[in-house]
Amino acid sequence: MEQWQDELFGEWGELEEFEDLKKFLPLFGHRNWIQIADMAFPSLVSSGVKTIWAGKEILPVLDFVLEVINSQSHVRPIFWLDEELDFLKEEWAAGITNFRQELHKRLNNFPVKKLPHEQLIAKLSEAGKEFQILVIKTKTCLPYTSVFIELDCAYWDEQREQFLRDAMRHQSLGI
Repeated sequence: MEQWQDELFGEWGELEEFEDLKKFLPLFGHRNWIQIADMAFPSLVSSGVKTIWAGKEILPVLDFVLEVINSQSHVRPIFWLDEELDFLKEEWAAGITNFRQELHKRLNNFPVKKLPHEQLIAKLSEAGKEFQILVIKTKTCLPYTSVFIELDCAYWDEQREQFLRDAMRHQSLGI
């Protein structure tokens, strides 16, 4: 087991550019996360977190990440956004209105959940204790614009999981 982990983390260490995601996404599964972060997002210290620099704005990086995720048969994205993003005004953060509109266009067909920023950071940090997290830092300088992507299983869903759990519970109860 230790040798396998060394091989995996050795490859993980080779992930230097966000374009390398094509090579590494097959290793990710449900409970892994990808975060596309604004410039001021802090560097996380959890052992499962890898941070790389994109050198581009959030939206083009998101386009690339969506393309890579959509090419995979085993994972689907659940998007998380900072709740604060909905309350920002243009006079406080020039460009935020256009950013929100463009982000909405890209995420329109996906599930999107929202939490306050601090809760999302805590959620990501907690996940990084057990699962690998990829943080892609961008040069976007707009507040609360990070996009958090929780990967879920593409070939299994919550409804079928509930059917399975109900069947197991009924079996164990002798129903």
